[in-house]
Amino acid sequence: MFQPRRLSSFQRLVLWTTASTYFLILVGGLVRASGAGLGCPDWPRCFGSWMPPASAAELPPQFDPSLFNPTLMWTEYLNRLLGVTVGLLIVATVISAWRHHRREPRILWTTVAALLLTGFQGWLGGRVVANELAAWVVTVHMIVALVIVQLLLYATVRAWRKAGGPPSPFLIALILVTMIQIGLGTQVRGALDVAIDSGVARASALASVGPLDHLHRDGALVVFAGSLLIVMWLWARLPKERILIRWAYAVAGLATLQVALGVVMAYVSLEPAPQVGHLTVASLLLGAETVLLLLTPSIRF
Repeated sequence: MFQPRRLSSFQRLVLWTTASTYFLILVGGLVRASGAGLGCPDWPRCFGSWMPPASAAELPPQFDPSLFNPTLMWTEYLNRLLGVTVGLLIVATVISAWRHHRREPRILWTTVAALLLTGFQGWLGGRVVANELAAWVVTVHMIVALVIVQLLLYATVRAWRKAGGPPSPFLIALILVTMIQIGLGTQVRGALDVAIDSGVARASALASVGPLDHLHRDGALVVFAGSLLIVMWLWARLPKERILIRWAYAVAGLATLQVALGVVMAYVSLEPAPQVGHLTVASLLLGAETVLLLLTPSIRF
């Protein structure tokens, strides 16, 4: 049975960094759902300046004053500042990994990989703006953020518990399906934006997405069923491993909540709140699956 131990300074830092990255994903979802993705129409500056202008009268001549919306501008600008903060936290995590785990390559190089991907993610943020929120680049941007979170979770868990055997093929498959699900969801969201921009009523927009939406829904049911199978397997094979069972409950609970939010969006409301909740729960679900994979290397059916 696993026994919890006091967290080291490295683990505390990497957990704070992971939590901050999750918060950045939540804020990014809010930026997208509120329509603030182009609140600053250029990158890395905002309307040509490092500090956002106070009014439309201060805009440089190359910018159309009709693009100026203070609420959307500051929403996007604060999202960028949060991204910089997370980047600095990841730099600090790499330094801490070098100080405390330089003889453990899997931990050190995982944090280095997270840092490199963070730099790439910053560049992708510029591509998102340059391509005016094209669905494909938004999807890549989202997937890279989730991979960064998984790398940070890997470093955290491996600093606490060494690998105990080969990873579970079932959990790996479930993580891949969940990642694909999130990518499909981003594509669905992009198709919704196109439909709404072309004049389709928000309440009818989802019906215009077509097979992509049906595939996304079917995938959600696969993830939900997989999460229930994990709970049943652990109760049958490892009933005394309470930490594992709790994480399995977390996976099943998040999968259930994710399906519920999907139902709300499909049949009740496409407003920003359920959209942000849907994305946030999806990212937490993927993280819980990743932790369970690292703690439970032998789930086979």
